[in-house]
Amino acid sequence: MKFLLALFLMVPAFAQPAPAAADQQAKPEAANPAPAQQSAKAAPETAPANPAPAADDWFTGSVDFGYRWRTNVDGNSDMYRSLVDLGQGPKLTGLDFSIVDPKKRLFDRLDARGYGWGGDPYSTAHVNAKKSGVYDLTFDYRNMAYFNATPSFANPTAPAGFNEQSFDIHRRNLSVDLELLPGKRIIPYLAFDRNSGYGNGITDWVPDQSDEFAVPTLLRDSTNNYRGGLRFEYNRFHLTLEQGGTTFKDDDQASESGATPGDRTSTLLGQTIDLSRLQEAYGIRGNSIYSKAMATANPFPWIDLYGQFVFSEPKTTVNYSDAATGNFVLLSSLLFYSGQQNLGTGSANQPHTTGSAGFELRPLRRVRIVESWMTDRYHDAASPFVTQSFTENTLIPTGTTIPQVVTALNYEQVVNYNQQQIEVIVAASSKLTLRAGYRFVWGDATVLAGQLSQSGSLASGQLHRNVALAGAVFRASQKLSMNLDYEGASSDNVYFRTSLNDYQKGRARAQYKLTNALALQARFQVLDNQNPDPSIRYDLRSRDNALSIFWNPNGGKRISLMGEYDRSTFRSDIAYLGNLLAPGISSYRDNAHTATSAMTLALPGYAAAKLVVGGSLFLSNGSRTSHYYQPLVRLSVPVQKRLYWNTEWKWYGYGEDFYVYEAFRTNIFMSGFRVVL
Repeated sequence: MKFLLALFLMVPAFAQPAPAAADQQAKPEAANPAPAQQSAKAAPETAPANPAPAADDWFTGSVDFGYRWRTNVDGNSDMYRSLVDLGQGPKLTGLDFSIVDPKKRLFDRLDARGYGWGGDPYSTAHVNAKKSGVYDLTFDYRNMAYFNATPSFANPTAPAGFNEQSFDIHRRNLSVDLELLPGKRIIPYLAFDRNSGYGNGITDWVPDQSDEFAVPTLLRDSTNNYRGGLRFEYNRFHLTLEQGGTTFKDDDQASESGATPGDRTSTLLGQTIDLSRLQEAYGIRGNSIYSKAMATANPFPWIDLYGQFVFSEPKTTVNYSDAATGNFVLLSSLLFYSGQQNLGTGSANQPHTTGSAGFELRPLRRVRIVESWMTDRYHDAASPFVTQSFTENTLIPTGTTIPQVVTALNYEQVVNYNQQQIEVIVAASSKLTLRAGYRFVWGDATVLAGQLSQSGSLASGQLHRNVALAGAVFRASQKLSMNLDYEGASSDNVYFRTSLNDYQKGRARAQYKLTNALALQARFQVLDNQNPDPSIRYDLRSRDNALSIFWNPNGGKRISLMGEYDRSTFRSDIAYLGNLLAPGISSYRDNAHTATSAMTLALPGYAAAKLVVGGSLFLSNGSRTSHYYQPLVRLSVPVQKRLYWNTEWKWYGYGEDFYVYEAFRTNIFMSGFRVVL
């Protein structure tokens, strides 16, 4: 909150408006006023206009603050933090103000706003300062507290405590953009972006695929992006030239001491697999220099052109080490061992080229032709080197040794993705616009194969997809409008088992205004996908239907209502290999109801006081039957002209039929004030 305090300290500098020139000079008296002037003298004189803005003009805004109480969480507190994570204590829920400098010294105008400060899981801040023709400075900051410890994830049989892939981290995003000489023909600019994270987590450590152990991990990472360039702004031509660079680092450490059981609940060849001690660490460093060029042109009134080109060459180095003791097994030889040590290093170089181009052609008054093309290509050359050594177990027969394993690889990954699309848009009439198009997607890839690959360390794939596009916009009247979109595709090859293959996607939206105070909105979406490959047999269907109502009689002076109901269904079936590579079908089903409503009422006899009653709910049944309720009541009462008292109650309730230990319930109360500055 330091930057917010600094902004408040700036306020007194602008508190005194500049004195009016007319007030600094004596008014000369008329020598012999005319009769009309004498009669007018009885009327009060009109004060001369003050060129400086009044106090209410140079500084405006509001601040919302208060205190939040939360009852004890009844149920699973980790699940509550994973879904809600609102805490107690003083809160600055909102701050929004603008300063206009009447003397235009450091800036013409400064706007600032911030939300969610005081320990909330998502806090934001934004500041924009500008001086006409000199600069335009923008600052953005976001802080997200990400907690995810869903007990049933990865291991539903171990609901106590953290599970695999649990996180308790903070992610911070900072962005600063400075534009010089805004509004001129040539505009230099500089920018800096930073994304960083730190915290704790749980990760899984796997010795030779014999078992999995959940171990605590310290997480640290950051990415910095520096860029600058020139923008050339002309009537029919725009060009941006940018040069930038990124730096990346990731330092994670995992450690465990004491007997730690793994996910395996049974013995292996009569022995128990366990971990007694682990020290694991890896560090990644990366950097990249990139160049970007973007251009748009309107050489003739009937055509627009655009293009973009980006080239970068990221370089990455990796260092890894672990040392573990326990009772482990090499599945390839069924030999047990009591300790292992891994040392690994590696480097990679990845030239990356991205380009796009297109145009919009208007050959006729009612016809538009939009053509676009893009390509994304990168070549990854990597050289990892890993040394793995073992400590023999006392149960290994005399004379048996476990050899040291040295792995040195030099492999190249190549990924090429291309897309070409053309659309024709026709204004058939003043009420109807039609759209039709075609998209072709193609590419090839050679990447590192999975651990169960039977074809070597690399896997190759192709991508070929033909897509038909169609749409319509119908404006029947000022009260009724509809939008329709359709996309149908057929693929010869896809990269992933779960990629869209042969699919149809449709969307319809409609809005009908019954009266000036009552409006309805409806939408419908469907996605149907199949992959008939005998080894995949992927079948997916998703539907979403929603209806919304907005009622605002007399501008909402006495009552207003907003409500929405959403019905969604999802099902998928896909072939997979289970235990001992036995084939099976994985099926998932979900049928959900979601509802949200809010009614705002002006209290009788006190129209300025507002009462809001509403909330939301989610009900689902299928593979993971669950329910979630969040009713709310909010009251706002004016205390003085610029002071409002706000109070709010919310109840959070969540439960599941299959994983009952994930349920939680709690009440949250918030009370505070809103000050209009």
